[in-house]
Amino acid sequence: MNPNPDLERLALQEERLQFDHFGNDRAWALGLALKAMAEARGVSVAIEVRLARETVFFYAMPGTAPTNADWARRKRNSVELLHRSSYRIGLELQRDGGTLEDRMGLPLRDHASHGGAFPLRLAGTGCVGCVTVSGLPQRDDHAMVVEALAAMAGLPLAGLALD
Repeated sequence: MNPNPDLERLALQEERLQFDHFGNDRAWALGLALKAMAEARGVSVAIEVRLARETVFFYAMPGTAPTNADWARRKRNSVELLHRSSYRIGLELQRDGGTLEDRMGLPLRDHASHGGAFPLRLAGTGCVGCVTVSGLPQRDDHAMVVEALAAMAGLPLAGLALD
C-alpha cells in the first residue's frame, strides 16, 4: 500500500479539524458522541478524551478488554508528544522505514503508531488535547474519531474522510 494519498488526507484532516474553543464540556460531548456512534454501529470500543494531559472522558464499552484501554494509552502518548494523529505517525514510519523506538528512542510499551488517536487543536494555539478510540481495526478507529470531530466542527465529512 502506498501511504502517500492517505498522508495527504491526514494532514488536511489535522489542518481543518480545529476549534475556536475546546473545554471540558466539549470534551465530554465528544466522548458521548463517540459512545453513541459505537452503540449505533454495534461495535465495542474504549474511548478517551484528554485536555492538557488530564483525562476528561473515559468509557470502556461492554465487550472491550483491558488491552483496549492500554492501546488507547499508548496511541494517546504518541499524539501528545508529536501533535499528529497516531495513524499519520504510523504511515509516516511505514513510508520512511522504522519504528518510534528506533527513530526516537520511545519504548513501544508506552507508545504506539496505530490509528485511533487524534490531536485536539485550537486555531491559532495548537494541540491542547487528544481523543482516542481503540477496539476496531486502526483505520476504522481513526475514521470514527474524524467523523465525530467533523460533526462537532460543523464540517462535511466528504473531502475529509479517507478514501
